[in-house]
Amino acid sequence: MIGYTSRRLPAYATIAAAGLVAGLALGRVEPIALAAPFLLALVAAASEHAPRVSVSPSLDRERAIEGDEITATIELSATDAVGRFELLPLLPPELSVDGETARAVHLAAGEEQTIELKLRCERWGVFTVGQVLFRARDTLGFRSWEGGAGEPRPLRVFPAEETLRSLVAPLETQVFAGNQVSRLRGEGIEFADLREWRTGDRLRRVNWRATALRGSLWVNEQNPERNTDVVLFLDTFAEVRAEGRSTNDRAVRAAATLAHLYLQRKDRVGVVGFGGFLSWLVPASGMRQLYAIIEALLTSQVVHSFALRGVDVLPPRTLPPKALVLAITPLLDSRTAAALLDLRARGYDLIVIEVSPLEMVAPERGSSLELAYRLWRLSREALRWRYEQVGVPVVTWREDEPLAVPVEEVNAFRHLARPA
Repeated sequence: MIGYTSRRLPAYATIAAAGLVAGLALGRVEPIALAAPFLLALVAAASEHAPRVSVSPSLDRERAIEGDEITATIELSATDAVGRFELLPLLPPELSVDGETARAVHLAAGEEQTIELKLRCERWGVFTVGQVLFRARDTLGFRSWEGGAGEPRPLRVFPAEETLRSLVAPLETQVFAGNQVSRLRGEGIEFADLREWRTGDRLRRVNWRATALRGSLWVNEQNPERNTDVVLFLDTFAEVRAEGRSTNDRAVRAAATLAHLYLQRKDRVGVVGFGGFLSWLVPASGMRQLYAIIEALLTSQVVHSFALRGVDVLPPRTLPPKALVLAITPLLDSRTAAALLDLRARGYDLIVIEVSPLEMVAPERGSSLELAYRLWRLSREALRWRYEQVGVPVVTWREDEPLAVPVEEVNAFRHLARPA
């Protein structure tokens, strides 16, 4: 092993040297007798060399889902005997350990040991795991050596997905085939209406029961199955974080869930990270697009910036016409509000999912912050009113609710409301 550094030997050498110098200077044997044990310890420690121990850390896998457990294995192989060998794996705070992180073992000459650590993935993200710090001590404990082993390896923890029984249907579909029933009439399997026969209609579309009742040819009309362009608009200008909880963490989990389900439905999905750091993925379909979206979400973070920014900075292909835009935002930054209102003015089918931060910052009753909190909530209500005035549904996703609650609320609103 490399990188050993000695810790205790210089102190014993200083004490032994001081005793010898004092005895020679005073011409007395007592200081030399007092320094003799330290001198013997110095000779014994100096005769020992750095122990030869092989440390090989590894992970059972490099990809996991939030909440999963992974196993970290540290294999030890000792050529020389080590009285006490201490290990400390370097782990990010997002990984919790079942038990103590630091371990100490005794190694005999030629012995091999395996240490396993159960790691729980508490949060999504890309982390570096694999480095281990160690310290070896000699038999008498007079000398120690320190070093490190292992290469840093990336560990990707994907956000946990929620269960949704339905998705938000778009107002308009695209021209490609998919699983979404279009509002238009054409070739399909969903019955839409009856109409009289016209020249060019196929014989298999004739409704013989209606024809017999009315005495003339009547045909069935169907709604074709089309796909949808979905753009997940992720607000990364600001967040609220308290006690390990964050509005951005919940927004990423919601985006991963919606992207997976829409792609399963053969829709095209794209992502826009709108904040201090601008990122985007052009809408596409397939499993490759899902992996690209998840990788983009893993590196998503809130970057504070004071630069003015609008949707004009995005490439035109990022927001295709007739796209369903699902904005996931905590409603904390006015620049995001202006950008979303601009999208609505351009005719996009826009839905705002508010990741509520109110539960994280609510003051205690009787606190001096209650007035400021009430004024802040009034400003948020005014912003929601601006969205509603232009026909944009705003649903609140509270911390103790599943994602299915705001999604069903949007579906109920679209079922009852009429598009302007």
